[in-house]
Amino acid sequence: MSEGILLPPLPRGTLLREGERIARLDAALPQIRAAVDGERDAVALEATLACLLWETLVQTNWCGFYRRIDARTLKVGPYQGTMGCLSIDLARGVCGACARTGEVQLVSDVSLFPGHIACDGRTRSELVVPVRRARDGEVVAVLDLDSPHLDAFSSAEGDRLVALLGDAFDGAVF
Repeated sequence: MSEGILLPPLPRGTLLREGERIARLDAALPQIRAAVDGERDAVALEATLACLLWETLVQTNWCGFYRRIDARTLKVGPYQGTMGCLSIDLARGVCGACARTGEVQLVSDVSLFPGHIACDGRTRSELVVPVRRARDGEVVAVLDLDSPHLDAFSSAEGDRLVALLGDAFDGAVF
């Protein structure tokens, strides 16, 4: 059993096949939704989601949020893993691209991404999902998932996380 969620235990860093990752995420999503149901504080949501997604997505070496603090800057928020970059300019990196465009960034090999920021030199692939404020659709944060494996994430995982974040942050206070 994981610390905060009922899933079969797996060692950190395990890269499951895509179908197994999707099944694990699908099993976790109802539990994650139940844990954050009714919470409206953005920091509490980010901290809880980072924790529970860390338990679910064992292929990650970093799982957390960067908050948009102005038109050009992201600042680290709640996360699990090694130390993250404290500040990211929206003009740089995978997180910057997600915050700037509002589009999910699925990068199977970060060495091929122009302007990639190596906060952790072990990271080889990344999935970054925008967090939108419900009332106006503005990107107010991003969920950043890093992995030491190439091609560790899929668009199916991205789609599920988009839906989860949309529901979890609906009505949240930022």
